[in-house]
Amino acid sequence: MRLLNLLLLLLSVLGAAPFAPPPPLLRLPLSSIAPPPRTSPPTPPASPASASAPAASTSSSAPASTSTPTASASSAAPASSAAPASHAPSPIPVHPTPLDVRIHGVWYDLSGWLSKHPAGAHWLEWYGGRDATEVMDGFHSEKGRKMYTRLPRSFPPSRVEGLEASLGPDTPTQLAFRKLRADLYAAGWWQRDMRHEAKLLAIWGAVGLSAVFFAHSPLPHAGKLSAFLLSLFFTQSGWLGHDYVHGVDKFSDRMRYLATTCGGLAVTWWSTKHNKHHALTNEIGVDEDIATDPFLYTWAPSPENDSPLRKIQHLIFFVPFSFLFALWRVDTFKVALDAVKQNRPGARKELRYLCLHYAAVLAAFPLSVFLPAVLLSGLMSALIVTPTHQSEEMFEGYQSDWVTAQFLSTRNAVTTNPFSEWIWGGMQYQLEHHLFPSMPRSKYPALRNILIDFAADNDVPGGYRESGEFAIQKMNWDLYRRVARADPVPGAPSSRGDGQQGAISDFDLSPANALAK
Repeated sequence: MRLLNLLLLLLSVLGAAPFAPPPPLLRLPLSSIAPPPRTSPPTPPASPASASAPAASTSSSAPASTSTPTASASSAAPASSAAPASHAPSPIPVHPTPLDVRIHGVWYDLSGWLSKHPAGAHWLEWYGGRDATEVMDGFHSEKGRKMYTRLPRSFPPSRVEGLEASLGPDTPTQLAFRKLRADLYAAGWWQRDMRHEAKLLAIWGAVGLSAVFFAHSPLPHAGKLSAFLLSLFFTQSGWLGHDYVHGVDKFSDRMRYLATTCGGLAVTWWSTKHNKHHALTNEIGVDEDIATDPFLYTWAPSPENDSPLRKIQHLIFFVPFSFLFALWRVDTFKVALDAVKQNRPGARKELRYLCLHYAAVLAAFPLSVFLPAVLLSGLMSALIVTPTHQSEEMFEGYQSDWVTAQFLSTRNAVTTNPFSEWIWGGMQYQLEHHLFPSMPRSKYPALRNILIDFAADNDVPGGYRESGEFAIQKMNWDLYRRVARADPVPGAPSSRGDGQQGAISDFDLSPANALAK
């Protein structure tokens, strides 16, 4: 009973009970293993009127349910007129600090506001000279979106003209997506289904209580069963918390610290790292989710960034996968402590929740159960989060059309049974989540057909991409094997800043360079 009360204490801290809740360069095709080529920023057009949008697609937009890209393996960079423009905004005369961002056609200077942003700077630092409409809309509530007009405008007019000429107009795909988002919002797609939430929380709570029971049971192999159940509990704590951290409704606000208290993952760390991944998906040098070297490489590296482990990565991939959750936990504490030092709002409360998590878990479970559970949860989480992006296009430069970039860089997994549907935690609908991160995950299955039609109607390159849950794992493993067998490529971009991030830091490619230095 004492252990049962410990688990229920975690839930009571969150302000809700689980059983009765109250009324968020392209990556080379798979057949190619050379790194993406470097691209130079284009020369800015003479005037905004001469700027052109990315070329319209002429390829089929039918869903690619089981197919993979088929470019020649000798091709270092297959050209695609259907892809969105991949470039860094051209140099523009700037003051020492401005961070100019376009939102719904209006340019705002966010340099002074950046430090006051409640969620921190993170991805915003890399959006100088870019259109941030979809990302800002995706992360913010209706109340937050109404506050855009209070942000300081970019000035003088000649500067705005230069910014507009450099970036070019919104594409038809972007405009169509904004209409789709407005229509879905008006139709109530962001209203949370509380029955569905109750079911998910009840299953999650039952798994956690069962793990506690078997941890202290005299039955044969009870400890192993407890470790397995605890790993499921940790994994589902992450997926539930992921939904609530993204959420913009009142219930999500109440459940915001579920992943912190029950999964050991701080909200500050998650939002900093994960929101950056959403805003800069598969952008080399910035998206930390694809910076998995030196343990796992997804393209052939340059010799100075190579590792002997690469040659056997397809044989040992499960080892770094298993340590994923442990590394997340370590990073969580680093970020949480830094947040306290920076005096960020809620940082001390978050650190207390982390301490409560470890106090409760270590009181309820012996290390012989806890440590294997962390490793197994890491393996499960990595098998879910890595294949939906790593096998798709990657970008070394800025993507002017964020919507098309999400379609190009994301592949969904088609689950085959109720257990898989549950354990994937909504991550099988990766594209739905990337395009609408604050929408409750219960809406994603119904959203699938809408996005298939959207891709077809707007000639999105490659259409809506999805593969079976086992086929997508095989695609990812094949990628690891091909890269393992490849020779190093001199000049290949580094996943940690020799690409876009390095360009921003070292060259005047963006108004963000002053902040990045």
